[in-house]
Amino acid sequence: MWRSVAARSSRASLSAKAAQNFGATQNPKVLSSKTLIPLAQSSHFPTRSPPCQNPRFFSQVSEDLSYSDSAEPPPPPFSLDENDDAQMDGFAPGDDGVDGVSEQLGSGEIRELEEEVHEIDLEKLEGLLSLLHSSADDSLESSFRDLDLTLHEDFVVRVLETPLIVGENLIRFFKWGLKEKPEFRVNKQILDALVIAMCGEVVTKKDMYSLWDFVKGVGEKEGSLLNVDILNVLMSSFAKLGEGKAALEVLNKFDDFGCVPNADSYYFAIEGLCKSSDFDCAKAVCEKMIGARSSPDAEKVGRTVSWFCKAGMAKEARSVYLLLKEEKQCQPRSSVHFLIRSLSREDENVKLALDLLEDIAGEARKYAIKPFSAVVQGLCRIKDVDGARRLLLEMTKEGPPPGNAVFNSVINGYSKAGDMQDAIEMMKLMESRGLKPDVFTYTVIMSGYTKGGQMEEACNILSEAKKKHAKLTPVTYHTLISSFCKLEQFDKALELFHEMKDYGVQPTADEYNKLIQSLCLKALDWETSEKLLEEMKDSGLYLNGITRGLIRAVKELQTEKVETETIVA
Repeated sequence: MWRSVAARSSRASLSAKAAQNFGATQNPKVLSSKTLIPLAQSSHFPTRSPPCQNPRFFSQVSEDLSYSDSAEPPPPPFSLDENDDAQMDGFAPGDDGVDGVSEQLGSGEIRELEEEVHEIDLEKLEGLLSLLHSSADDSLESSFRDLDLTLHEDFVVRVLETPLIVGENLIRFFKWGLKEKPEFRVNKQILDALVIAMCGEVVTKKDMYSLWDFVKGVGEKEGSLLNVDILNVLMSSFAKLGEGKAALEVLNKFDDFGCVPNADSYYFAIEGLCKSSDFDCAKAVCEKMIGARSSPDAEKVGRTVSWFCKAGMAKEARSVYLLLKEEKQCQPRSSVHFLIRSLSREDENVKLALDLLEDIAGEARKYAIKPFSAVVQGLCRIKDVDGARRLLLEMTKEGPPPGNAVFNSVINGYSKAGDMQDAIEMMKLMESRGLKPDVFTYTVIMSGYTKGGQMEEACNILSEAKKKHAKLTPVTYHTLISSFCKLEQFDKALELFHEMKDYGVQPTADEYNKLIQSLCLKALDWETSEKLLEEMKDSGLYLNGITRGLIRAVKELQTEKVETETIVA
């Protein structure tokens, strides 16, 4: 005890003498001490700023820094009277020894000084850091022992503030200190510094699991040393490494340590589980978060929504989004759009997607064409074409302005349902808005007419399409050709087939194949089929063996029939 008090008294005496010299010469003497060299001057340590100006992070080394002749001396902790006599605050004149200190300070204050004032042996500190920076081996603990260290709080914190220490060595140092150094105790400050030191940018799975085992052991003995922030740091590091189960284990230990999870706690567990593709567990944590009404910030909610959507769990993603909505937080636009599109892909969730469109309002609505289009397509897919039409009409008034794709979805829906009048009305509305019906628009309307046997109306639509578009598609012609074949109107089918080339459409092998099969099976016209086969060869197309065999079979059958009829006649 007297050692620390004497050091305090000695510094006071030095300060008094310095003040006297300052009054006489205005040129202070340089205070020097071999053991009090500032740490930043040592080439072994990098210069770094402390995370916060907490005096407990600095030892006596940083209190009594020497200053040069050219620098201004620090202000003395006393005042000078008219006779230039130094009067120390809290000391009587002439009391400059230990007795004076003991008279002015109570026993409790002396004990506090004894606890707080520690000298750091730089030689031992450098030796320890050299070991901690080296590759781990079996002799590390014996090397610690050889240094004869005194592990007080300032010394340990200084070690933890040093960057690039091997994580495994740090854990071994702590375990060794707790086992062999009775003066060493882990408190909140030391434990926080250890976790922050090891959970940096570069961290390995092995180090994280070693750190968690150590922290868990400390918490099981004295849970009051742990807090939510430190546990969240652990979970965040596990999440970044994709170790979802480990992050979940930390979350499950909150109750044992007397901690209550906050929004970030749930988020880090969900992040780790999603990155490790354990979406069932992530869903369970998500349900706990929703039940606790604990919502992370909008950016984190957006990431969670995206993870669930990508995993095909759009309904669960919607639950997370609704929690954000309840908390009246800012909604991440891209995630909301992604959620609506994901819901629209599943028939049972299309109506949920439609409801979420109400959350897109004002200026944001102008840039939401993708989610609105997805809902229109979803409604048509579940055969709610009237609902899709209502949404389309709403878009024409309030935005986002619908394009060809949205109109085509509704027109196609009506054509499949056989509501051709509604389909034509939608096409006319499309044109009235300055949009040009594309080939797909005409094709789906033609398909709707042919399904109802209205071939004349279908041909009229084809004629209109030829006027508006210089080049059509094979599908456009195939729609009519196949319908004429079903009606056994092969002349019209062949006429359209040969017309295709005039409008820049080259028949495919599949088109030839289907037409030849229809001619053989329904009309028994092997001669026309052989001509089409020759056309295919000239165009470099190949007819499959089954259809070739069909032509030969029909030809032989017809030849035999003719021969039989000739004999009979």
